[in-house]
Amino acid sequence: MSVTLHTNLGDIKCEIACDEVPKTAENSVLSLRVEEYWRMMFDVDKIVYPVYLIDSVSICSDLETEGKIRKGIEIVNFLALCASGYYDGTIFHRNIKGFMIQGGDPTGTGKGGTSIWGKKFNDEIRESLKHNARGIMAMANSGPNTNGSQFFFTYAKQPHLNGLYTVFGRVIHGFEVLDIMEKTQTGPGDRPLAEIRINRVTIHANPLAG
Repeated sequence: MSVTLHTNLGDIKCEIACDEVPKTAENSVLSLRVEEYWRMMFDVDKIVYPVYLIDSVSICSDLETEGKIRKGIEIVNFLALCASGYYDGTIFHRNIKGFMIQGGDPTGTGKGGTSIWGKKFNDEIRESLKHNARGIMAMANSGPNTNGSQFFFTYAKQPHLNGLYTVFGRVIHGFEVLDIMEKTQTGPGDRPLAEIRINRVTIHANPLAG
């Protein structure tokens, strides 16, 4: 499975590591009934944004089974957020040349964003998935087991991140867009001076799909 992030700088296509987790994680996302509820939700910065509620039965069957957290919840979370339009119009708020670029926060502050369950979820570190190349995609967090909606792309190998952040995908097309992102000048807090924005996201059932 793959997704394309349609940004204002061009498209980035990412392969999602569904083959690294049980098939139920992929199948539940493909069969999601995404219903859009426009609720008003205020965060600490008084920013209002829509919240999308995902079918609870489909999601919970992958989040927890007999009291045990299932594998692949970060993939279920990311794809469900993509399908709901949660990332549409969001910016990449942190950009560090030679290191990574981070986004996925609807508030654009680096302090916001939530999972589809409305709470943080645990890290899922897999030995087979490492920060070992340019374009690795991983969940951003503020410490152990604090994953929500934010994610990042690496600009190079970052072995010191292994074991600390949950890797769930990699860039397969659009490296030239990643190049443009990396060259974008930044200001205080590593914030890009020129906006880098996700306009929308397309989910592909096949990584080779157009």
